Amino acid sequence: MNIHDRIQQLVDLSVSESLIEREDSVYTRNQVLALMGLEEFTPEGKNEDTDLTIPDVLEELINYAVDEGLIEDMLDEKEQFQAKVMDVFLPRPSDVNKEFYKRYEHDPVEATDYFYHLSKKSNYIQEKRVKKNINYTAQTEYGDLDITINLSKPEKDPKQIAKERTMKKTNAAYPKCLLCVENEGYAGRVGHPARSNHRLVRVNLTDQNWLLQYSPYVYYNEHSIVLSEEHVPMEINRETFDQVLEFTEKFPHYFIGSNADLPIVGGSILSHNHYQAGHYEFPMARAEEVSRFELGSFPGITGSVVKWPMSVLRLRSESRKELGQAAEKVLAHWREYSDPEVEIYAYTEDEPHNTITPIARRRGNEYELDLVLRNNRTNDDHPMGIFHPHKEVHHIKKENIGLIEVMGLAVLPARLKDELKEVEKYILGEPNAIADAHIPWADELKTTYAHVAKEDVEDMVREAVGKKFEQALKHAGVFKRDEQGQEAFKRFINTLQ
Repeated sequence: MNIHDRIQQLVDLSVSESLIEREDSVYTRNQVLALMGLEEFTPEGKNEDTDLTIPDVLEELINYAVDEGLIEDMLDEKEQFQAKVMDVFLPRPSDVNKEFYKRYEHDPVEATDYFYHLSKKSNYIQEKRVKKNINYTAQTEYGDLDITINLSKPEKDPKQIAKERTMKKTNAAYPKCLLCVENEGYAGRVGHPARSNHRLVRVNLTDQNWLLQYSPYVYYNEHSIVLSEEHVPMEINRETFDQVLEFTEKFPHYFIGSNADLPIVGGSILSHNHYQAGHYEFPMARAEEVSRFELGSFPGITGSVVKWPMSVLRLRSESRKELGQAAEKVLAHWREYSDPEVEIYAYTEDEPHNTITPIARRRGNEYELDLVLRNNRTNDDHPMGIFHPHKEVHHIKKENIGLIEVMGLAVLPARLKDELKEVEKYILGEPNAIADAHIPWADELKTTYAHVAKEDVEDMVREAVGKKFEQALKHAGVFKRDEQGQEAFKRFINTLQ
C-alpha cells in the first residue's frame, strides 16, 4: 500500500466517521495531496490494514512527510502537520455552530454527542494517546476514588528542546494563552500547540459570550472546557455561580465547575477565566451527606455537609436565582473568615487566602452546588501550602489539588508507571531500582503486606496509591476530619445563619 492508498484510506475513514460526505471525497483528497507535496494520484488499490483508525493513518502520513523532508522529525512540526491535514475534513466554525444548535433544538445531548464525536474523529481529542493512560479505582472510606496515571501527553524530543533553546526569545502574544478564542484554527509554532483542527461552540452565559470546547487530553467522559471570549483572569464571584448554574440549565446532563482563583489552590491557568465540564459523575458527587443546615435568609435552600476529605458545603434548590444568592453569601463570609484554632486566616496583611472551588450539577428539577472551601496560606513547615499535599505524599502527588482532584480524580505523573513497578519488586524482595523517595512508604507496605502473593502485589500497591491520594485530599481540607476540625466546621456553618 503506497502513500496514495493511505491518503484514500484517510478520506474513506473521514466519510465513514461522518466528518465529510461522499461528494467531498475528491476535493478533500486533492487538498491532502497538496499538503503532502504530491501532484498526482496513483494508488495501487490494495486494501490492507482495514482496521486502522484515523490516528493510525495520520502517523503513516507524518512518517512520509518526515522521510520526504516536508517537515522535521520533531514533535511540534509533526503536530502542526497532522492538524493541518485534519482541518481539510472539518466544517468552518460557523457551520459547526449551526449544526450544533440545530441538534440542540431537538436535544442538548444530541448536540454535545455531535460535537464530541467531531472533536474525537478530527484527532483534536487525542484518543489514541489517551488510551495509554492507566485508569483504576481505589476504595476508601469516602467511596471509590478515581486514579489516572497520565501517559497521554507526548514528551518533547531532544531535537525539539534544542530548537526551543536556540530560538530567539520573542514577545509573541498571539494567541495570548492556550485558552484564547484566537487558538481556533491557529497553525501553531514552536512552543505553542497546533490548533488548525480546533473548533469552538458559542454559548451565552449571563448575557456574555462564552465558548465550549473539549480538552485534547480528556481525563473523563466528554471532558470539556468552557472559556470566556475575553482574556480576563479567573475570579470567583456571584457571576461565577450564575454562569455555572445557567450552564446546567442549558446542558442538564453535564456538571460544570471552576478552579479556585488563587495560586496554590487554583489550576494551572489563572490568566484566562474558564470552567471545566463534562458528562461524568465524579466520586464527590456520589459522596454521602452527613448533616443538614439551613441558611436563614434563604428558605428555599437545602444545605448539607458532604462526607469528603475536603471541606464541602452542598446547596440545593429548584430556584437558580436563590441558589446563586446563597452561594454569594457563603463566599463573601468565607473570604473574611478566620479561625486561629485550626490555622485558618483570611489575610496576611492585605493578601487574601480564602476562596472557593464551586461545582454545579442538576438533580432532577433541582440545581445542586458544591462549595469547596479553600485556603492558600503557607508557613515554614509547609512552604508549598498548609492546605496542600504535604511532603509525605510528594513522592506520589505534589502538584496543586485543582478542580478535577477536588472531585476525586487523581491525575498522577507518568513517572509512576515505572516507579511503581520497582516498588512492587522491592516489596517482593526482587532485584529493583526503587526511587529513594518511595523507600519509606515501600517499607511500610512491606511490613503491612508481609506475605503478599506476586499476583496480588500490583493491586495492593494501587490501593496504597489511592490511600496516598486520599491523604493528599485531607491535607487540602481546611476543616480536618478529626473532632477538632469538625467542631471548627460547625462553628463556621453557625456563623452563616
